[in-house]
Order: sequence, then structure tokens, then C-alpha cells
Amino acid sequence: MSIDLSLDRLQLAVQYLPTYTRPTYHIAGTNGKGSVTAIISSILRVTSPPLNVGRYNSPHLIAINDCIVINDNPVDTELLNSVRAEVERVDAEQGTKLSNFELLTLTALQIFERVGVDIAVVEVGMGGRLDATNIIPNEAILVSALTSVDLDHQAFLGNTISAIATEKAGIARSGTPFVLGPQKYPEVAVAVKVVLREKGTELAPLLAVHQISNATPLDFSLRPLSFHPPPKCQVSCSLSPFLEGITANFPLYGEHQLENLATALSVISATLTIKTPTLDRISCLLTPLAITRGIDQVQWRGRLSFHTTPSPKTVPVLVDGAHNPASATALANYINRILSLSTDAIIDLTYILALSNSPPKTPLQTLSPLLLTHLSNELRRRVRVHVALLSFSSPAGMPWVKATPPSDLVTVVRALIPDADTWVAGEDVELGVLLPSAVDWAADRTEDAGLIVVAGSLYLVSDYYRIYGEARSSDTNSSPGPVAHQPNSNPSPHNNPPVRRVNRYEV
Repeated sequence: MSIDLSLDRLQLAVQYLPTYTRPTYHIAGTNGKGSVTAIISSILRVTSPPLNVGRYNSPHLIAINDCIVINDNPVDTELLNSVRAEVERVDAEQGTKLSNFELLTLTALQIFERVGVDIAVVEVGMGGRLDATNIIPNEAILVSALTSVDLDHQAFLGNTISAIATEKAGIARSGTPFVLGPQKYPEVAVAVKVVLREKGTELAPLLAVHQISNATPLDFSLRPLSFHPPPKCQVSCSLSPFLEGITANFPLYGEHQLENLATALSVISATLTIKTPTLDRISCLLTPLAITRGIDQVQWRGRLSFHTTPSPKTVPVLVDGAHNPASATALANYINRILSLSTDAIIDLTYILALSNSPPKTPLQTLSPLLLTHLSNELRRRVRVHVALLSFSSPAGMPWVKATPPSDLVTVVRALIPDADTWVAGEDVELGVLLPSAVDWAADRTEDAGLIVVAGSLYLVSDYYRIYGEARSSDTNSSPGPVAHQPNSNPSPHNNPPVRRVNRYEV
């Protein structure tokens, strides 16, 4: 399905809707933009008095409501349907033929306007310059930011890092601060600065975040009865105009999340140091205590989130939406660190993977950094690798999103890890039982210590939360309890519909 990346139809439609006026942080990027929005909104929510905060992210995790969040709560269905109907009425009357994402974006903005949020934090969908979120009026934008840029969606954004960075930097607005987060490729900064010069946009300083400690217990184990998620890492950062630095306990795991934290705090710093009437009103509430509390309380499900399998065998599960080579590399690095810290003699590492069919990105490009590069020689002697391959449910309102057939993925896995114990979902199996079957199989493969990794697509992550509900996540103040498994007429893998099991001995 082709996607019409143009703002022309949106510009016509918004003329017939109430003008959007909410002060807005606008965040683009290839990876990390959702995490940055979560950190910023967490800080804004704990001010005294608390701000009324709206947040817009896509795609949704479980239901369409969770794209649009007000004060950490998904928008009420009645309000969502009411505003959506009004947007659809305008679309029909004006013949604008808006896409589902464009309709959803206008719905989110109109909800924020109707509710009268004090501030909105908006994640760009894809790209930036022609993304539907870029319909937000210039005068509403407080600060724009660009997180890590990498190769993804080349069919729409360009085939080079510079081209993609240029498109994403297109959210910059004249006279408003722009934060450029930490980047892997130097050409990102070059391309972004060209765009900022053309638009007359100020590049705000990027703050440095320092990790003070990451006190993982010396007896860290992946045994089901012994496992506790790693503790939060202690971080520090200096923000103008505060005389003393901020020290906080940061609950999001992975080195890349420290970069996302730096980007988020740089947005907050721009709010504190750049003088406009709107920013002045907000900045007076952003005290060191609020920033510290906001960092400590941030949550972002499906990004290095720890859970456990259902009883009786509560194996640790790491859920992450890594779906491109860069995010797969970040996930692989974190898995390597977790396995290296484990004191267990033998570890069963089981991947449960599904990938979107997103040419020109190939399964080999996404899976290579995840499956091939991260295990050291020492770990290879201790780790037994298993891989389950399946599809995901079609996301609501996104019929163009298709999963790569598991039979195609197994060819890639065999090339990368010839001796991996591999489970492949049958082509004719109901999607609703695929993931529970894979999780049961993975739990059975864990003899003593083990880690199950659910990754490859945010849509697979959505399936995980939709099926298993609100698992106790990486709250290090309490032990992770078993997740609530939805009733399943085939709870045992032995009673589930047939799947193909593949190993190195198959001819």
C-alpha cells in the first residue's frame, strides 16, 4: 500500500476544525522518540501543582486509546469516538480522504484542545517534514527534538542517513529551540544544521548524563525462583539555571536509554533557559525535585521491560520493540550485559521473534545484530540458544502492515545460528494462539536458568501485552509476579495446533 506523505489534505481539513493552541513538545527520530516523550511527560506530571499533560504516540500498544494519553491514562473511549466522528465528518464533507494515521493525529490534537491540556508531548509518526504531526501550528511548538537517526523506512524517507536526517529535521520551526540528541552518524548533525539555518531555528545545547552507579547484585541469577529485575541506575546531570546538579534513579534499562534521557533533559533545559511567556509559566514549575521525581517514576512498556511467564514455571521474559538494525544492536548489547552478570552455569536463551515485512529492510539486516554478534566466547559456552518464529496480529486501522512469514525467517535464522533449536509457527494456525504456544515452548526449553526475549516488532509486543495483560514490570522495589494468562483452551504446547519444529538435523 502506498502512503501519501503530504500535508496538503491536512491543511485543508484543519480549516474546518477548532484551531490547535496547546503548547507542544514535538519529538522526531528513528529510535528513542517514544522513550523521550515518556520521560518528558513523566517530569511534567509531577510538578507542584501538577500540569495537565497530553501525550501522543504511535502505534498503539494494546488498544487505539493508548495512543492518546492524558495524565498517564488512555483517553476515554466515549471522548475518543466523539472527537473522531467530528474529524471524520470534516474529512467526508471536504473530500480530503485522510489516512487512518492522519485521522488519528487530528483526533489526538482535537482531544488535547477540547480537554485543554496545559502541555502536549507529541511523537512524530514517520519522518518529520511531511508527517501528519507537523500540521501543528508554529506558535504552538515550544521545543522540537530529534532522537537517534538510523536507516529505516528508506522507501519513504530516502536511502541515506543524510536524507533521512533532513526529512526528520523538517519539524524544526523558526524561532523555537531544537534539540539534537546523541547520534551514531556525524552526517546527521551536518544535515540537521543545514535545515536549522534555512528555517532560522536555534540549536539548543545537548546535556551530558552521567551514570553514577548501576548496582547489579553480585548474585544476579536468571533462575525463575531467584530472579529480580536489575535495579535502577543512578544518574546525574547539570541543568541551567540550577546551581546544583540533578541526581536521580533511572528505571529504563540500556545504554541507549541514557542517550534518550540526555535528549529529554535537554528539552527540559531549553524550557528553563529560553524566555517566552508560555515557557516562563511552565519553567517555574520545573524544580529540581520535580525533575528528579519524574525521572525516577518514568515508565515505558515494551522497551527492555521485564516480566515473567505464567505459573507454574515463571521464567524471566524481556520484552522489547526492537525492529531495525540499530534497535536490535541496542537490545543485543543489553542481553549480553545481562547474561554476563548472571552467575548461572548454563542459561537457556530463547528468542520469540516476529518481523514486519518492510522492504527494503530485510530480516537478515534486523536479525544479524541480534542473533550473531553479541555473545562472547565465554557466553557461548554457557548459553543454549532457542528461537521461536511466528507472525503477529494485524494492527487495528493499519491493513498495510504485514508480518514476514515465519517460514522466511527460519531460513535467515538457520544461516545465522545453524545449531539453534528452532520452533516455527504453522502457516494455518490461528494468530491468537501463536504467541501463547511460543511462550509455552520457550518455558519448556528452560531447564534451570533462562531468559525469554520477545522482540522484532512493536506489533508482536502489542500481542504480548494484549494476551498477558498488565504483567508486573521492571519495578525493582518488588519481585515480579507471574503475569495473568488469559484463558486458553489449549494451555499446553502439546495440545496446541501443530507447528513445525526445525533443528540442524532436519533435511
